[in-house]
Amino acid sequence: QVRLVETGGGSVQPGESLRLACEASGLSFVNYAFKWHRQVPGKAREFVALISSRGGTRDYADSVKGRFTISRDDRRDTVYLQMNSLKPEDTGVYYCNSGDRFRDWGQGTQVTVSS
Repeated sequence: QVRLVETGGGSVQPGESLRLACEASGLSFVNYAFKWHRQVPGKAREFVALISSRGGTRDYADSVKGRFTISRDDRRDTVYLQMNSLKPEDTGVYYCNSGDRFRDWGQGTQVTVSS
């Protein structure tokens, strides 16, 4: 059973930073790519970032390029999302996503950016 647990969300002011973590279990971590998505009420879940297995490829939504960095620690079975220069439009619930055909999701962690 794959389990993805996100942590690190919170409430910050515009311009501040947060680092999200996604700890994975129940899968051979090093062999899987991971994605971060986010969702706000009333809107579809949207892609934020991807990191390939072993970290050779990274991809980002245009809205976060240059501000967010996805990384992984294969020794700790954990994927991170470093979010800098946060904006109010970054507010949402952030989800970790992986597994076979990206079918596994975490429960999400809330990020609120507001002055």
